[in-house]
Amino acid sequence: METSVTKSEIKVIKNNTQYHTMLRDAEHLVSLDPSPLSQEAERLELLSVLIEDYEKKNFPFDLPDPIDAIEFRMKEQGLRQIDLAPLLGSRSRVSEILSRKRPLTVPMIRSISTGLGIPYEILLADRTTNTQANTAAPDRESYDWDKFPIKEMIQRGWISFETTPARITSAVKKAATESLVIFLEQAFKDAASPSLFRRTFRGESLDERTYYSTLAWSARVLARAKQAHKNFKRFDASAIDEEFLTKVAQLSSKSDGPRRAVDILSSKGIVLIVEPKLPNTLIDGAAMLSENGLSVIGMTLRYDRIDYFWFTLLHELVHVWKHLSTSDETYIDRIENSSPHALAEKQANRIARDTLIPRAIWKRSQAFMNPTRESILQLAEALSIHPAIIVGRLQNENEQYNMFREMLGQGSVRSLFPEVSF
Repeated sequence: METSVTKSEIKVIKNNTQYHTMLRDAEHLVSLDPSPLSQEAERLELLSVLIEDYEKKNFPFDLPDPIDAIEFRMKEQGLRQIDLAPLLGSRSRVSEILSRKRPLTVPMIRSISTGLGIPYEILLADRTTNTQANTAAPDRESYDWDKFPIKEMIQRGWISFETTPARITSAVKKAATESLVIFLEQAFKDAASPSLFRRTFRGESLDERTYYSTLAWSARVLARAKQAHKNFKRFDASAIDEEFLTKVAQLSSKSDGPRRAVDILSSKGIVLIVEPKLPNTLIDGAAMLSENGLSVIGMTLRYDRIDYFWFTLLHELVHVWKHLSTSDETYIDRIENSSPHALAEKQANRIARDTLIPRAIWKRSQAFMNPTRESILQLAEALSIHPAIIVGRLQNENEQYNMFREMLGQGSVRSLFPEVSF
C-alpha cells in the first residue's frame, strides 16, 4: 500500500504512481483546511503546482466538437431533432444547427447547456475556433440585446443616447444596439474575436437576465480600469504574498484606508474600480483580467460597511493572486452567498478571513470568548485593523446581526469615493 509523501519527498512527478500518491496527499490536505501561513498550506500549494504541471504534460486533451457533443447526448437520451425544438426555437433551426449551417448563439448555448446538461465550455468551442467570426465587432446573433439593462445604462451615461427615453420601445432598443456594441468594444477592444466579448462568470449562479446585467457591469469596470491604466505596470502574481495581504488588511485602521488601498494595489499592477451594481444583480465584488493582462478588482459597495469592504477586497485579491489565469472568465462574488463547495471560493474566504484575524489569535482572544466593546477594541489595536472587522466576524459566526452594530462603521465607505454616483 502506497503511503502519503513527506515534505522531503516532494519533487517533480515522473510517473503515474507518484502522481496518484501526491494527488491523494493533496486531497487530504484540502480536507484539513490548513491555515494559509502553515507548513501544510505551503505543502498543498507546492503539490498543486507539481500535479498541474504533470497533468498538462501527460494528460493533454481537446474539448469535443459541440455538435458531436449534442448528437452524443441526443443518442444517449433517445432524443430526436423535434425534441430539441423547444431549446433552439424551431425544428428547422435544429436541423440547421446539427448540419452546421447555423452557428450556436449565446441564448442557444444557455438553453442547450441547461436542457441537455452539456458544459458551457464544450458548446463554446466552435465559437472560439470559428475563423469567420474574427471581426472587430460582436456577431449580432451572439447576444439577446433585449436582455441588457438598456434604460439604466442610458441613465448612467454608459451608452450614448440623445435623451433618456421614458420607456424602452422596440425602436429605442434597435437604436441602442449600436451604442451597446461600442460600449462592449471599449471594454473588450483587445479581444481577438467577438467570442471573447463574452465572459464566463464563476462564483455566483446567474439566470439569463442577470447574466446580461453582470456582463454590462463587468464591461463598465474593465473600460474604466483601462482608462486608469496609463501608468500601471503589468501584474506579477509573485509580487503578492501573505505579508502584502496583511499590509492591505492593516490599512483598515486608517480613516481613509479604502482610498489608500487603491494606491497600494496599483503599486502591484492591480486596478481597483468602485462601480455601483446594476438592477437584477447582487454583486459585492469581482476579479478579472483584461485581454492584455491587466488585473482588475471591481467593487459595488452594495453594503456601505467597513467590514464588508475589507473582506470583499481581500477575497477578490486572493482570486487575482491565486485563481485568475485567462481573460474570458471573471470571478463574481456575493459575499454572504459565496459557495462553500467551490474550492476557489473556499480558499478565498479562508485566506481573507485569516489575514484579517489569524485563526489562532481569534480563538484565544477575549473578543471571541467574552466579546465586549473593550475586548473588541483591544484586539483591533493589537492587529492594527478596524474594530468593525471583528464585529463582522462575531455577527457572522454567532448569526446575531445586531451585536455591536454601532461599531460596524456603516455609511463611511461610499463617502470616500465622491467621484462615484451611488
